[in-house]
Amino acid sequence: MTSVLYDAPGPKAKKRNIIYTVAFVAVMALVAWWLVSVMVDKGQFEWAKWKPFTTSEAWETYLLPALGNTLKAAALALVIALPLGALFGIARLSDHKWVRVPAGVVVEFFRAIPVLILMLFANELYASFTDVSSDIRPLYAVVTGLVLYNASVLAEVVRAGILSLPKGQTEAAQAIGLRKGQTMTNVLLPQAVTAMLPAIVSQLVVIVKDTALGGALIGYAELLRSVRTMSGFYANVIPTFIVVAVLYILLNFLLTSFASWLERRIRGGKRSTGAVVGAAQLDELETVGPEPTTDKKTGP
Repeated sequence: MTSVLYDAPGPKAKKRNIIYTVAFVAVMALVAWWLVSVMVDKGQFEWAKWKPFTTSEAWETYLLPALGNTLKAAALALVIALPLGALFGIARLSDHKWVRVPAGVVVEFFRAIPVLILMLFANELYASFTDVSSDIRPLYAVVTGLVLYNASVLAEVVRAGILSLPKGQTEAAQAIGLRKGQTMTNVLLPQAVTAMLPAIVSQLVVIVKDTALGGALIGYAELLRSVRTMSGFYANVIPTFIVVAVLYILLNFLLTSFASWLERRIRGGKRSTGAVVGAAQLDELETVGPEPTTDKKTGP
């Protein structure tokens, strides 16, 4: 049995895949055992290093405020970058060259620059040419860098999602007299949202993780930066890194789970038949029944 993408594995290939899987699991188990052994030898599992995480002081002073700052920067960046990316993505599909070319230049320019450089540049820009206080400046710089980079990436996601639709959708909309703006908002974008959703969620996960760059170099008090302050107070660097990594994993798992649920909800809504007939209307239809038909016979 074959598929469009690959040939179904035969008996030898299945046996080989099982051997590779067992070997990979065995290697990963050995690596995990080695890491645990090293951590035990270095005293990283001593209760004194993990005890701070059982107290409210560590969470209320370090972890939860830092997690809140991470979510704040990520949420602001997403709220601004998503409509901005949609605007530039649609602009790149414009029939007017004076709209399409500048939008493409902006998107390609900011997509080519590392987000860390954008954050550093924004921080220096706010420090030199604005009156933004030093307390709030790191947040502004982080959000600005994330918006500029991710809006350009989302613009390509939107453009690719719209171009992935069959050309007949546009032709059908034009055939019933819809203008291009109406075709985009009423026909193309609603269908492209489902196709774009996985890529948008993937970019949201990237935004959450990239907030750590602001904590590393410009002093934004996000989740990863809490490792430096908390481990310096409790002298437990490795346990703090592990806890912060678990928090990142849980946060991104919640995001992807919500996105999967939302995608299923959207797809389920698009499979609906449209109008819903109530019980009263159904009884009326059954009572009236179909109209009788008369056969008209013509003579010879």
